[in-house]
Formats: sequence, structure tokens, C-alpha cells
Amino acid sequence: MSINSSFQRIALASIILLLLLLFSLFPKEQEYELDPSKSIEYVSSSATSEIYLLDANNYVGRAPVVLKSKTTNNHIREIIEILIIDGKRESVVPNGFRAIIPSDTKIISTELTEGIVKVNFSKSFLDVNKEMEEKLIEAVTYSLTSISEVKGVLIYIEGELLVDLPQTGKRLPAVLKRVFGVNKVYDIDSISAINEITVYYLNSHNDNHYYVPVTKYTNDNRDKIKIIIDELTSGPLYETNLMSFLNTNAKLLNYELNGESLILNFNSYILDDIKNKKILEEVIYSIALSVGDNYGVKEVVFMVDNEEIEKSTVLGIE
Repeated sequence: MSINSSFQRIALASIILLLLLLFSLFPKEQEYELDPSKSIEYVSSSATSEIYLLDANNYVGRAPVVLKSKTTNNHIREIIEILIIDGKRESVVPNGFRAIIPSDTKIISTELTEGIVKVNFSKSFLDVNKEMEEKLIEAVTYSLTSISEVKGVLIYIEGELLVDLPQTGKRLPAVLKRVFGVNKVYDIDSISAINEITVYYLNSHNDNHYYVPVTKYTNDNRDKIKIIIDELTSGPLYETNLMSFLNTNAKLLNYELNGESLILNFNSYILDDIKNKKILEEVIYSIALSVGDNYGVKEVVFMVDNEEIEKSTVLGIE
């Protein structure tokens, strides 16, 4: 019995030593001090929005970005920060895009009053070459008017309202809105009876598609929706890499503007899947975004041979 008791005591002591050894292998809980000079970003509470940046072909394109701000005023400032080259929010610029506001530009102030945002920049804002001067205004205008509360933009340079562009001499409207145009194309024979239509095409970077708005100036006096559909069914735009997924045989049979809705009735060639009556997402977005810029409606209803197939809320796209 004494021998067994000795073995038990030895075994117990061995187990205790083993447990102590195992505990010593686990790191002790450490206390960390936060460096106040370093900030922590919580991505989980962020929201995805849209901003207009330059792509590889110098088009002003629609790109998704992650925003941290919660209020409209902070949202405005954050978008402008993303548009600044080498700015504090450069890390959120998607691959294939780049900012356009010169790197030395300072945001002096921003103010939103009754839907109009006033942005006061330092004079470095205009330090761009002649070819980029108008695109700079387009990118700022389209980006800020992506915010539902913003209906127009006023740009100030160190307290002075910007009324014309110094290099091109282009006169700016009293309030910058999307009717200012973007990625402009001129196809006119006369300076009278000019129709202005903005159409959203597709482009891609590393197999990721994004939307590029193009404002076309033409003497075509038809309703804008007819021109939009004709443009999207005609294939690539002027030998560029901009494209549309709308079938060339798709036809707009009729349409109706009903309050804040535009009802479009197509033939069956708009369908990508006839059996399940499905329209490609890229086709829906191209048409709905184009309609939103030209008609200001909140909803586009897609019908095929008088049967409702899809509804798209334009503000939801934005």
C-alpha cells in the first residue's frame, strides 16, 4: 500500500508540474497604451457611396467609395477630401481611378444652405492644366450632387466666387448643377436648337465595370429618352472603349411620364433571359442613371410588351 501511495504522490506532483509548464507557455495579458497621434478607423460602421473620379482614359467616372461620416456636412467635406490628389483620404480611391483636385489645395470652408453647398478652396484649386480645368469642375459638381440633399454647388476661391475658368475662359453658371455636363461631346451643325443629353455608358478596369456619364450636345430635337435608348443600342461610343450592354435590337415601343415615374415599354429584346423575364443589371442601371440625370424622376418602370418587369428607384442607385 505504501508503494502505491508513493506512486500516486509522484504522479500527482508530475501532473501539477506539467500544468504549471503549460500555463507558462501562454502569453500573459498585456496592457497597451493608445498612441493619441494615431487614429483607429471602424470600417464596420462605414457606408458605401458614389463619387466621380478620373479613370485611366481621363473620363470622369462613377466609382464606389467607403465613407465614414454620418452627417451631410461631414459627408460633403469627406467627398472633397477624396477628390484631392495625395489627400488624407487617398487610400479609399478604387483601383483604376485617381483624384483630380491639386494636392496643395486646402478646404477653407463648406456650408450647405437650402440645398446649395458653398465650398471655399485655396487658390491652388485651379493649378491644373488647360485640358483638366473643366473636368475638375465636372468631378466636383457630380460628386457633391450625388448627395441627395445637395441640389447645386457654388465654388469660391479664397472667398471670391468662381465665375469663369482662368485658362479656357469658360463662363460658369450661377449655380453648378448636373446640367453643366460631363465628359462633353459636341455633335452639332448649328448653334441654334441644341439638345443636351447625358447618357451613362459602361467601362471596365480589371473586369470590374463602372459607369461613365457622357453629355452629348446635338441638334437632334427628339425627346431625350428616345436619344438615350438609340445611343445605348448603337454600340461603342465613337470608337472609344465605352460600351453598352443593351441589345442592338431592343426598341422602345412607347413611354409615359407619370409624376415622378417614367414608364418605359420595350420589345422583348431588352430581356437577357426571356424565359425568366430578366433584364441585365447593367442595362437597368445605364438607362435609370441616364433617365435620372435628364428627367429628374425618382423611379423608372421597365415594361416588356405592356407587362411590368422591373422597377428601379433612381435615388436608390445614387
